[in-house]
Amino acid sequence: MSAASDSYDIVVVGAGTAGAFAASTAASEGLDVVVLERKPEEEAGHIACGDAIKGKSTFPDVIDLDYLREESFTNQSIRRAVFENPKTGEELDVPFGQAGAVIDRKRYGEIILEETERAGADIHYDTVVQDVVQDESDTVTGVRAKRKGDPVTYEAELTVDAAGALSILQDKGDFGDASFDTNVSYSQFCSAYREVVEVPEPVDYEDAIVFKPTEELGYLWYFPRTGTEINAGLGFQMTEPPMKLVEVLKRDMSRRPEFDGATVKDKLGASLPTRRPYDSAVADGFVAVGDAAGHVNPTTGGGIPGAAKSAHWAVKRAIDAVTEGDVSEERLWRYNHDVMTDFGKRFAAMDVYNIWGTAHDVDELTDIVTALPAQQLLNAMTKGETSMSLRLKLKTLFDTYGHWDTLRELYKVRGIAGDLKDHYDRYPERRGAFDAWQDRRDSLMDDLYAVSGADPKY
Repeated sequence: MSAASDSYDIVVVGAGTAGAFAASTAASEGLDVVVLERKPEEEAGHIACGDAIKGKSTFPDVIDLDYLREESFTNQSIRRAVFENPKTGEELDVPFGQAGAVIDRKRYGEIILEETERAGADIHYDTVVQDVVQDESDTVTGVRAKRKGDPVTYEAELTVDAAGALSILQDKGDFGDASFDTNVSYSQFCSAYREVVEVPEPVDYEDAIVFKPTEELGYLWYFPRTGTEINAGLGFQMTEPPMKLVEVLKRDMSRRPEFDGATVKDKLGASLPTRRPYDSAVADGFVAVGDAAGHVNPTTGGGIPGAAKSAHWAVKRAIDAVTEGDVSEERLWRYNHDVMTDFGKRFAAMDVYNIWGTAHDVDELTDIVTALPAQQLLNAMTKGETSMSLRLKLKTLFDTYGHWDTLRELYKVRGIAGDLKDHYDRYPERRGAFDAWQDRRDSLMDDLYAVSGADPKY
């Protein structure tokens, strides 16, 4: 059977946050855009997620954000994080400056796709993308897929990869002469599992997101969608020995009295990047956004904000390129600069601490984290930076007695993270200076490996 052929200005692969915001941005500017989603319509939006976000201001204003909030933000009163020490049972309270939220991820997914269609985009469900199409110059000109079992070729000026972690498009595409980051391996990712659990009585942490380290390099979380509906999950770095995720979660929940008599409403697993953002996420006729470009906080695993922003920025940069028929890597390049000088630099700095952590015992890391002042811990997790007054420094030294060699090492790592953030601020605005920028960044990473003794991640 010969394949049918459809033609669009932009084809977006994946109907998650990145795909929806990419397509909404394109359609709102009058471009002809289609979103390809492998799931049936009734399952779209059903994605494994921790469900916690900063708030409505996280999202680009290309959909009805008030409607999104009213329909899917089930808990808008998150004002603190609670870090539980598994060794001592003590809790460290970390207050937030601005209230966060926990969402119903399924309903959230339904709303952003509803808004994507309202903006004018087509959505093709039951469509499994199998390959990319490239011309003789290796410019991506679309994708091959099966829609409800029938072969279809989608031709487009620009292909947006919003297909998530370890995207098949990047396996199939030939980006040998492009800047597109192919330095990607499974060890730079995290395996995660979560359950949505209904508990009999409201929990006493309805205003908090709760974290707890695992024996491996990872953490458990308990995020209250409401007082009685909890997103409970965990993840671990794929650099570490495999963790039996379901068993570890069940064991921890069995020790928590709030889960006595609880009912599991939903369960799902996924993988996500816990690495720095791709050095470049563009090639001729092709851009990657969200998880498909490593746009996830490598410390917390939060990926919704990066997905929404990066997708919006990518398409905004691409609109004139598509209209004028020049979708070259050079023309799309400024999208890379947008990402790297915004959240990209923070995520790259946070990844430094992830790498450092792989060279240390989890118990020691827990002792050090527990001794850190709350605001400094929050800054390290969300911004990749810390600063302390002299009084706090002296208190931290006292509380970390026995770990001073590690603390001195961490001080050096903090300096490297700061230098790295500064270097990402100098990300080149044009392709020509990219190789020199990479060389300097790699030199900073060599310094990190020398200080920490960690195995190279990239």
